[in-house]
Amino acid sequence: MCNNPSSNTFRLSEYLERIGVTDAVRPDLPTLAALHAAHVDAIPFEDLDPFLGRPVRLDLDSLQQKLVRNHRGGYCFEQNTLLKAALEVIGFEVMALAARVRWRAPPQSALGPRSHMLLKVELPEGSFLADVGFGSCLLDRPLVFKTDIEQRTPLGSFLLTEAEGRYSLHAKQPDGWRTAYLFDLEPQLPSDYQLSNWYASTCPELPFVSTLILERVAGDRRYKLVNQRLTIEARDGELAEERAIGSADDLDRVLEQTFRITPPAPVEEIFARLEGQYSS
Repeated sequence: MCNNPSSNTFRLSEYLERIGVTDAVRPDLPTLAALHAAHVDAIPFEDLDPFLGRPVRLDLDSLQQKLVRNHRGGYCFEQNTLLKAALEVIGFEVMALAARVRWRAPPQSALGPRSHMLLKVELPEGSFLADVGFGSCLLDRPLVFKTDIEQRTPLGSFLLTEAEGRYSLHAKQPDGWRTAYLFDLEPQLPSDYQLSNWYASTCPELPFVSTLILERVAGDRRYKLVNQRLTIEARDGELAEERAIGSADDLDRVLEQTFRITPPAPVEEIFARLEGQYSS
């Protein structure tokens, strides 16, 4: 799948309205923190397009139409490309990076491809890691780019480590620290993400084609939907509530009320696909 990169027009006012930011924005740390927190609340992680066999486009026109005007979410390449565009229009200095996901990988397993996008933002206070698209444990605030210090956000605890030029992001979970992903500081081009996006949205070995995944962070709760299992987590992944999604009507309510998105297909079609995975 190829995307059309012809349009680079970014409408900041529409984006700010979508995420509910009304204060003046400037290239400083309070703005970065406010945008990051508002983004993961308003625009949830979701992989409905690859799950339904639809293309995922990364040009700014498509991203703004989908995530901003159509009240959809998206996965890492969409989310962080959108945030990067907003930050650059405001005046931030942003470097786009790529990571190898380790969240579900056994500790000694071979490294996989660079299938995740993240951002490094430079400010007078130093460097910060910004990432609004890691759909296993969404980061609710940017992190100071310093290693070996535990950083607490309103909803989680995170740790950045480094070995031989390779950085690892870890998140505290009920059973201890868990590695989210590994990355280095090699800047990525849009063409790098085009290839990774095509791979992530079409490869059956990655979860997005076969598994429905949604996640949203709001206040002191993290909402996750994986296929027909809805969980609500408190700080550091502590389970607060869990239940099954039993019908298309139930799924419709969860998409509308919990994740606040408008699905791209009839919810009956989405639920039938979920049901079909277990009956085939």
